Amino acid sequence: MAGDLHIGSARTRTVSFRFDGEALTAREGETLATALYAQGRRTLRISRDDGGPRGAFCFMGVCQECVVAIDGRLTEACRTPVREGLVVESVR
Repeated sequence: MAGDLHIGSARTRTVSFRFDGEALTAREGETLATALYAQGRRTLRISRDDGGPRGAFCFMGVCQECVVAIDGRLTEACRTPVREGLVVESVR
């Protein structure tokens, strides 16, 4: 099950965060991209060029496909550690 897939130890603390208004949980220490992928979220933004869905591709900050907005600032989800109370919005 996609919601059961988490990177890291079962002993790692669970944290809560929001993505596009939906409450989700992740393991502390996961990147945001990994946490969203583990929850079955593949689309993180919509391309301005062709309107197509975009999501994590390289998982190391090179491709810029996983850019999301956190506190109004654009950032790569693959380079952002998930933390308690994080509020994330997809970019449209």
